[in-house]
Amino acid sequence: MKPLSVASAIFGLLATSATVSASLSTSSKIQLPSDFLPPQVLKNANLVHIISLKKNYVKEQVNVLVENVSNEPQDEYYLPFTADQMSRVGGFEVNDRKDDNAGPFVVEEVEYDPSSDMQYYRIQLPAPLKPGSQQTLGISFYYLKAYTPLPASISQNDVQFLVYDFSLIASSAYPTTKQKTEVKAPSSNIPDYTAITGEKASEKFPVVQGSKLIYGPFTEKSPGDVFPAQVRVEFSKPVTHVSNLERDIEVSHWGGNVAFEERYTMYHRGANLSKPFNRVDWAQARHAGTPTSALQDIRVPLQVGSIDPYFTDVIGNVSTSRFRSNKREALLELQTRYPIYGGWKYPFTIGWNSNAASLVRRTPSGGYVLKVPFLEGPRQVEGVEYERINIRVLLPEGATNVKAFTGVPESAITEYSVGVHKTFLDTVGRTSVTIKARNLVDEFRDRDIIITYNTTLFGTLRKPAVVFTSMLAVCFAAWAVGQVKLGFS
Repeated sequence: MKPLSVASAIFGLLATSATVSASLSTSSKIQLPSDFLPPQVLKNANLVHIISLKKNYVKEQVNVLVENVSNEPQDEYYLPFTADQMSRVGGFEVNDRKDDNAGPFVVEEVEYDPSSDMQYYRIQLPAPLKPGSQQTLGISFYYLKAYTPLPASISQNDVQFLVYDFSLIASSAYPTTKQKTEVKAPSSNIPDYTAITGEKASEKFPVVQGSKLIYGPFTEKSPGDVFPAQVRVEFSKPVTHVSNLERDIEVSHWGGNVAFEERYTMYHRGANLSKPFNRVDWAQARHAGTPTSALQDIRVPLQVGSIDPYFTDVIGNVSTSRFRSNKREALLELQTRYPIYGGWKYPFTIGWNSNAASLVRRTPSGGYVLKVPFLEGPRQVEGVEYERINIRVLLPEGATNVKAFTGVPESAITEYSVGVHKTFLDTVGRTSVTIKARNLVDEFRDRDIIITYNTTLFGTLRKPAVVFTSMLAVCFAAWAVGQVKLGFS
């Protein structure tokens, strides 16, 4: 029994738990008293509000010249949102309009009273603003679930129209001396919009310039002023909404491979069909090249060198896909099992492999750096919005001193965590990094996740040693059983 005892001892030693350390941080909501109001120590000397409706999400930009009107330096700027807006806003970033190297500024979500309809984002200025001084801020953010189809139901070949509700006066916690609002539509076909008379009787707004509507300039607005408005635009493209994306990234040093898998729960939030779907009409419209709001073609650019892609849904493998790969690109072109119309849901899964040499680097100190995109997935002309994103990175077994960094806005990150995930032939389990985010759009595809970690020679050899020892134990057990004599003398 001596060989078996030795094997058991080795197996027990290799199965000893490894310590995982993490240096991760995430933004949290700042709690303030229920009677909080931003102090009136600043004013907006000039403000330009730009609303882009060119995608199936809304992008808003607020370019504002802030002036300190108090007698003390100030380093905080508050931007108000309603509770409904706060639940749908994402990708909040602030930069200096005059200095590209300054920023992004630190942004924190403030919730002083969950039952209140008014909540805030707090922007930390890069340096205290002296009395009488000015600072230029470029604020950008996105609204998900921003549109309402009107009419709510259309036939297969009808043109789709979407309505967006907004305020002609940019919401602000401070008085504004001068401002204007620009609305950029996806096309010049804008059948309905709010028209007003300016501060002078001769002024009529908006001024229409092709696909752009210009309201203002307006003068002297008080904090909290709003002017409800509405615009209805033609949008003959899918309104693609991903309610949940689960993205798994598995790193293997032994195989020299990084495996990706993404599971989507996708919806079309456009106008519903007024009549049952007709396959003949669909085929005729496709043959004639008629524009349609249905989603069927999905383009997924992958990193150069990606291989072995697959595309499945709840039924099984979807064969209507094409993969093109060369030295300059790797493009996965998908065709859904059926066209996705307004109100329809389509869950599906895609996956592929990449060479670890292009994604994992060895550091001079002996550690490793993994650099992968935060988002990949579809790149559509009309855009894609993501309500919830759950990214899980599985590092080699025994990875320690794990640190993660990402280029997406901190206000979008809801959770960072490091844990252990056990898979086939693991002993202590693989170190996993989980990052959860909300309310992002495909414009953040170019942002990266960077994870640094260390592995030891002992940790690297753990799995092959366990496999070897286990096979040795099995062979010895088989030999021992063979030595037992069951016959009668």
